[in-house]
Amino acid sequence: MTCPPRSNGKRSELRAHHLQAGFTLIEIVVVLAIVGLILGGSIAAMLANSNERALNNASGEVELLAKKARTASILHQTPYAIEFHPSFVRLLPFSEASEIERTTALGNSIGGEAESGNALREEVSIDPDIVLSVRRWNTEGFIAPSDNNIPIWRFDPDGLSEPLTVRFTLDESYAQDTYHPLNATVADSEMEAK
Repeated sequence: MTCPPRSNGKRSELRAHHLQAGFTLIEIVVVLAIVGLILGGSIAAMLANSNERALNNASGEVELLAKKARTASILHQTPYAIEFHPSFVRLLPFSEASEIERTTALGNSIGGEAESGNALREEVSIDPDIVLSVRRWNTEGFIAPSDNNIPIWRFDPDGLSEPLTVRFTLDESYAQDTYHPLNATVADSEMEAK
């Protein structure tokens, strides 16, 4: 009767256990690639969220101005306007708006007389990185405000306003709001944040 050798069996078990204790280079590279993808995705999501937040803020400010313009025109029984400038949006009486000369062929004033000191005037700054543009009712293209071309949105004392679409663009992201002419609230909103 012969006995099996003892030393060879224990050595091979120790070697097998020792070889299985570490990670291979391929496993480490795969784990690092997965971590890199997760970090890249989270950074992209944070950037998209910051663009979305900035666009939502600008959109909300214009919507608030529209509601104030409608309310002021009804309360004061005089037309109000919102002027769109490249870096700000301004609420003021329509007679003070700067787009066109407001007289009839006979020289009579259109849009009411200049308001006294109790008229509502407000201005909201637009983030310099955001590009603002306006599309009037029944037109195809958007108009970007400039120093020579200041789009004006009119609000009448009967509560009506011109149907208008306002678009804010930031990098490759945009927010677009179409306003309802009866109540000056957002009727349709569209956003794409990248």
